[in-house]
Amino acid sequence: MLDKKIYDEIFSRSFTIPIKVVFWDGKEKSYGPEGKSDITIKFNEKVPISDVVKHATLTLGEAYMDKKIEIEGSIQKLITSAYTQSDSFMSSLKLKKYIPKFSHTEEGNKKEIQEHYDIGNDFYKLWLDDTMTYSCAYFRTPEDTLEQAQMNKVHHILNKLNTKPGETILDIGCGWGTMMFTAAKEYGLKAKGVTLSQEQYDYVNQKIQDENLGDQMEVMLEDYREVSEKFDHVVSVGMFEHVGKENLPGYFETVKKLLKQDGNALIHGITGQHYGVGVDAWLVKYIFPGGYIPDVKENVGHILDAGLQIDDLEPLRRHYQKTVEIWDRNFHKVEDKVDEMYGERFVRMWDLYLQACAASFESGNIDVIQFLLTNGPSGTAMPMTREYMTDLDKKTAE
Repeated sequence: MLDKKIYDEIFSRSFTIPIKVVFWDGKEKSYGPEGKSDITIKFNEKVPISDVVKHATLTLGEAYMDKKIEIEGSIQKLITSAYTQSDSFMSSLKLKKYIPKFSHTEEGNKKEIQEHYDIGNDFYKLWLDDTMTYSCAYFRTPEDTLEQAQMNKVHHILNKLNTKPGETILDIGCGWGTMMFTAAKEYGLKAKGVTLSQEQYDYVNQKIQDENLGDQMEVMLEDYREVSEKFDHVVSVGMFEHVGKENLPGYFETVKKLLKQDGNALIHGITGQHYGVGVDAWLVKYIFPGGYIPDVKENVGHILDAGLQIDDLEPLRRHYQKTVEIWDRNFHKVEDKVDEMYGERFVRMWDLYLQACAASFESGNIDVIQFLLTNGPSGTAMPMTREYMTDLDKKTAE
């Protein structure tokens, strides 16, 4: 009875849209504003409120994966509503005791994480586009396909850096190499990438050999902190969210160390425009090992402490929302194959992750920002105005 009373208190102030809840005893109740509900939360069995108090998102996420909870309707819409409701259990100071407490250094995660995170190329090929890009795309027009938008993002970054043929560029966390190959083949740069993923290293290295680009490109299976050369440009996409809170100062210090004097860097990553973004227990366990999302103020502080200067900031929140929504649609098209490969629990886990991620961007709970940084006074080796960015983007598109 106590569990149900506390759930009732939580749900009564957690939604901006009508939501129906069917409890484990079969009784139904509506929450949020009056009206017809398109979304139903169904408890197939009781999930103890004591577990929710310990780790809300971890407990509820696992309950959904294990089919203790079913959600009929859009998960994205449901979570967006909860994030948007200022008095919901996710943000209310009155219900702060229900928000999970989690430490980045909590032991025992690594073994559990690897089982879910080191999935391999075959999985991502099923639902990413042909560029194999697993980060925010850049939609210049609403009609852009995902592949076009991913290439837009690559060109947008290289154009922002105002690169010149013959210059050098380092890609920290190079993924499957799309940035590197574009920089080398279309911009005439000498490109080096570093990754800690054996799968990505093998893929990129083989492609370099297949395309006879060994004189212009190199990929290394090593930590970015082991790189000793200096570069005209450094790019890092979707990386700083993975280094951990304690390693963020060193990350930006390393970026400075890797840049030549007056060289520049484009750092693109998930952040937040409010306090308390940080860590989510469910995401850390199942999706992003060691993940920590810093807020903008935190990043800017580390940038200044490292001796770098800011030349430009650009939020891309709406672009990432659209990117993840397309990923989820693609994922649903192949979920039968994913089920055969990894099982139903895995399918539910990834669908929950993708829709929750889209909801976080939609509600403004998280953002993604491109930081254009210079090793020296801001913009010393750059054009005087930002017009060059859009001019180069237009030229590239043409």
